[in-house]
Amino acid sequence: MADLDSDSDFLKNFHIPNYILVPESKVENLETKGADAPKCPIFVFINSKSGGQLGGDLLKTYRTLLNPNQVFDLGEEAPDKVLRRIYSKLENLKSSGDQLAIQTMENLKLIVAGGDGTAGWLLGVVCDLKLSHPPPIATVPLGTGNNLPFAFGWGKKNPGTDKQSVVSFLHQVLKAKEMKIDNWHILMRMRAPKEGCCDPIAPLELPHSLHAFRRVSETDELNEEGYHTFRGGFWNYFSMGMDAQVSYAFHSERKLHPEKFKNQLVNQSTYAKLGCTQGWFMASLFHPTSRNIAHLAKVKVMKKHGEWQDLDIPQSIRSIVCLNLPSFSGGLNPWGTPNIKKRRDRDLTPPYVDDGHLEVVGFRDAWHGLVLLAPKGHGTRLAQAHRIRFEFHKGATDHTFMRIDGEPWKQPLPGDDDTVVVEISHLGQVNMLATHDCRAKSAHDPSTPHHGDDEQDDSNDEDTAAEEFRKFGAADTFKIPDDVDLSHLS
Repeated sequence: MADLDSDSDFLKNFHIPNYILVPESKVENLETKGADAPKCPIFVFINSKSGGQLGGDLLKTYRTLLNPNQVFDLGEEAPDKVLRRIYSKLENLKSSGDQLAIQTMENLKLIVAGGDGTAGWLLGVVCDLKLSHPPPIATVPLGTGNNLPFAFGWGKKNPGTDKQSVVSFLHQVLKAKEMKIDNWHILMRMRAPKEGCCDPIAPLELPHSLHAFRRVSETDELNEEGYHTFRGGFWNYFSMGMDAQVSYAFHSERKLHPEKFKNQLVNQSTYAKLGCTQGWFMASLFHPTSRNIAHLAKVKVMKKHGEWQDLDIPQSIRSIVCLNLPSFSGGLNPWGTPNIKKRRDRDLTPPYVDDGHLEVVGFRDAWHGLVLLAPKGHGTRLAQAHRIRFEFHKGATDHTFMRIDGEPWKQPLPGDDDTVVVEISHLGQVNMLATHDCRAKSAHDPSTPHHGDDEQDDSNDEDTAAEEFRKFGAADTFKIPDDVDLSHLS
């Protein structure tokens, strides 16, 4: 009984009354409400379809512990509609002097449970709405990669959905610190072909982060006759090439057989096996050089307040990642921490999440990626940039693969003298909630451990034998499943 009373008292820290949440509900007594304001009012957004059955179970538990009207199923209502409706109500109550509403706005926090795509959706909505008091966001890992939750200390394994697990998570939310994260705008302009291997084209099977913005209006200054322009955003990474091809194969398989993808461990094993069958581990044999990044695109980068510069991409690079967070492919850090000499000679910095720069990293193949599992391992550091521009011209291949925050698509490339343009630029920032296990580093927070100042050498032996890396328990993109016979791959 004592535990029940204790939990009940604790949950009051998060409770929001119905008169704030439900339209046309009766306003409560203004004289007493101020004293009852919750310490940490929250809205919870859950993708009930994420994590197999876990999303639905988590939804039920949160609605049992909190006011059900402050817990939202993203399959039933989009977050922008929810936040517009409730913030409109809060603003009206604030103008009437409602102290509880004022304190709710000032102290509000959001929880989002789903994969990286779901989390990025909510972050994008908060960024776009330009709220008077933008709430910080905690992320519950319900996807396969879970890079966003992992970077900010919320873990990468699917959570428990029982009462005790949820209460434990809420304890972390109550103690979490706020941290800013850069938001990146992506623009893609292309002439949509009417036939070819990438049908259907209109619309493309683009990720939600691009679909959410739809095509730009006819008055957009970047519009050109006969071209389509898409806009979107991302928080973690944009990647192109072989790694995105493996991801696309995984998502296509999951779409065809969703019943086989309800377990996180099974998903990760399937992902790794597809990495082998797609040739990611034997790219020199199965991946034509015409699809190497240097053959596909001309890449330009810009430092802050600088000029466009051509980026030299080594001929062997088959995958390129533009990274915002120090977490890729289930928690790996492709950039690492450059030592003092490299910082001085190449003007490199550690990977901060709020410095207005993306880290641009290249990989030759999955063997190359395995160096990330070794101490101080990293990919090929190409640049740090405030803006990045890819220009795809007619070449030896008619398509490539791209990926935004875990969501891949098959991108048609020009068949004649047209140009497909992808441009990435800094857009703004959003507040995140971070635990004491946070891996993300802030360029502006002196309490953030910057590490690396004593690291005189961050080099690594990228040619270490494959068997050496099996013991690390690699993340999805680079792991070789135990039941795969290497002799059958060559």
